[in-house]
Amino acid sequence: MKKSPKFSTQITTLLILICVFIACSGDDDSSATNETNPDTEASDYDITPILTKFSAAGLSYEISGSNVIFTTNDLPDHKSPYYLDTEWESSLYEAYNGSNTSFNLNPNRIAAQNITITIPLHPAEASNKEATALGTMGLAINGVVFYNQYAGPNNQPLTSEINSFDQYLGHPQQQGGYHYHQEPVYLTNKFGNDTFLGLLADGFPVYGPIENGDEITNADLDDYHGHVGVTADFPNGIYHYHITSEDPYINGNGFFGTPGNITN
Repeated sequence: MKKSPKFSTQITTLLILICVFIACSGDDDSSATNETNPDTEASDYDITPILTKFSAAGLSYEISGSNVIFTTNDLPDHKSPYYLDTEWESSLYEAYNGSNTSFNLNPNRIAAQNITITIPLHPAEASNKEATALGTMGLAINGVVFYNQYAGPNNQPLTSEINSFDQYLGHPQQQGGYHYHQEPVYLTNKFGNDTFLGLLADGFPVYGPIENGDEITNADLDDYHGHVGVTADFPNGIYHYHITSEDPYINGNGFFGTPGNITN
């Protein structure tokens, strides 16, 4: 039987509508996939999950907008020869018992500080990298601050100053502010050499000298002493710094991200 022209036109129209529907459906699916893909924005880091690891007497934090504000008295929660002649001597003084045969107790003694560090909750790489200054550049999970690889006042190598580091590789400056320039061995001994140790002021985390069972060296890291990779705390990966046994120890040529405000 011969089909009428009207019937043929109806079939053609129906086929066109079906093709348009399929094409539109495909476009919608593609758009939804891009919006929900967690890897679309590689710099969308969130450090909120690790904040609970900061725990010590005299250390507190609060979230304010897109920042976390830490306040610390900077008193180490471990013993030290630098607690000699302080109000904490009876409970926290411990004579030097480390391995440095050239250890020399400096004249400073530990004193409580009032340090506030504002750190971004969503750190991102800075387009213009800033050098770290002498003094506080970050915070360890026990409330002790991190310093960079230089001695004051003129960015001198730590060559001689290292001899005043106590058995936990920290010491106080002239105002009594205790700090780590190197690996905080009290923390790595307690929690492991691959553990999360703290944050620098740009919001990126600091980890110990071991990663995936191997010791990290400076050659494994970029100019800022870090790299991007998966950690136990960030299974989707994050830029992070590593402690190493050689200069610059914690940080290299500056912050990878944009540092927040530091008030001593």
